Amino acid sequence: MKHYKIAAIPGDGIGKEVIAAGIEVLDALAQADGSFALDFEHFPWGSDYYLKHGRMMDDDGLARLKPFDAIFFGAVGSLQVPDHISLWGLRLAICQGFDQYANVRPTRILPGIDPPLRLKSPGDIDWIIVRENSEGEYSGQGGRSHRGHPEEVATEVSIFTRAGVERIHRFAFQLARSRPRKLLTLVTKSNAQRNGLVMWDEIFAEVARDFPDVKTDKVLVDAATQRMVLKPATLDVMVATNLHADILSDLAAALSGSLGIAPTANLNPEGRFPSMFEPIHGSAWDIEGKGVANPVATFWTAVMMLEHLGEARAARRLMRAVEIATGARVFTPDLGGTARTSDVTKAVVDAVRAPYHH
Repeated sequence: MKHYKIAAIPGDGIGKEVIAAGIEVLDALAQADGSFALDFEHFPWGSDYYLKHGRMMDDDGLARLKPFDAIFFGAVGSLQVPDHISLWGLRLAICQGFDQYANVRPTRILPGIDPPLRLKSPGDIDWIIVRENSEGEYSGQGGRSHRGHPEEVATEVSIFTRAGVERIHRFAFQLARSRPRKLLTLVTKSNAQRNGLVMWDEIFAEVARDFPDVKTDKVLVDAATQRMVLKPATLDVMVATNLHADILSDLAAALSGSLGIAPTANLNPEGRFPSMFEPIHGSAWDIEGKGVANPVATFWTAVMMLEHLGEARAARRLMRAVEIATGARVFTPDLGGTARTSDVTKAVVDAVRAPYHH
């Protein structure tokens, strides 16, 4: 039997609730499958930890996480801690420290969910957004001078490197090649950002020559929002910069029904470091502790983690269980239902335990 070591970092807000639900479902899945086990170790890092200890995670945090096969992450963000401290102190510290340069966010309409758009078919939305996750607009470069004075200056410098841009484009092409439509859309803003994003476009064209079987097109990021709403079936895999993909993936999640169902994988594709898997929705302070957080995003995130670990059969089994639960319209309030987090979790656990023929 294979044993995988998983670091669980629930973090802030509803992260604690949905990660607990995710572990419950994963434990049931491992037991039902019988060919692998998941050994979870819990880390208390987050904003509460910061308020007690003055840091979001321990100084040796990355060294302690490095031996794990994957990281199962909840959310970061608190009303008591400034966002730039909580984000850079934990989530981005892990993403950048472990060179998790490929952020992958799939979107499709799950059974039973009524999307906000009038679609010809639920299959009109079946996207994967590939986000450059290590540089770009979130490089952390810049500074502030003359604080508090009328002439105060703040700079935020986007960093684009040939190595960073080429590897994310190559990753996106390989992903597009693995899908039936073999279509990759370059998202850019090179008409206005005439240095970094012109290079972004040029490197995309260079990499494209190595993938003659992948169809490509190009769209400006502002036009991409219109296309996602008005012509969703024209898109499949999209590759975008750190900031642009961050925004577009939230739109994608909303168009699929709710932020509460959207998963994320932060990948170090070469496997030199552990990859991290998290729901997209954030800490959602407004519903914290009410027991109504939607755990579907965490379950779908767990599917991506299983795929990354090489447990494709178990991943398919879990995704089927999620689709059984959504198909039965076991919905939390964000999807218009009255179910609680525990109800959705039970529905998925029951479906996981049902006989499975793959």
